[in-house]
Amino acid sequence: MKRYPPPPAPPTAPPTRRRIPAFHPVPVAARRDGWTPARQAAFIGYLAETRSVAEAAKRVMMGRESAYRLRKRPGAAGFAAAWDAALGKSHAAVTLASAKATDLPAHYRVRTGLACIIMKNGLYRGTHWKEDENALLQHLAQIDRGLGS
Repeated sequence: MKRYPPPPAPPTAPPTRRRIPAFHPVPVAARRDGWTPARQAAFIGYLAETRSVAEAAKRVMMGRESAYRLRKRPGAAGFAAAWDAALGKSHAAVTLASAKATDLPAHYRVRTGLACIIMKNGLYRGTHWKEDENALLQHLAQIDRGLGS
């Protein structure tokens, strides 16, 4: 009887890298123990790392329920898109998460900037804050027209 070697295993695809879009933090009242912009960015980073809303909220010392409430607030479209991207889900706002597609005022977007999540080997490594030049130009145009604050 002939014996043949087992067939080679099919090549495994490299793990897909999730790209988390840069986002503007959700505007909230300034509180040291609340959802600060830095805490929102860290939450998205830990969410991409752990894939668990409860664990990510725990790591930033916030509650899971308050994270879901933050996601539903007005002006949270970019945050929700980053949330979905961190979990690997498709979201209509992921493709539209540009500064022009948000409903946030230009002066807020200039002041806070864009949060860019830094991931390395699937682990959250930090946040890079990027200035939003489009929002600055939009804000300056509004001031020139007498509409800015």
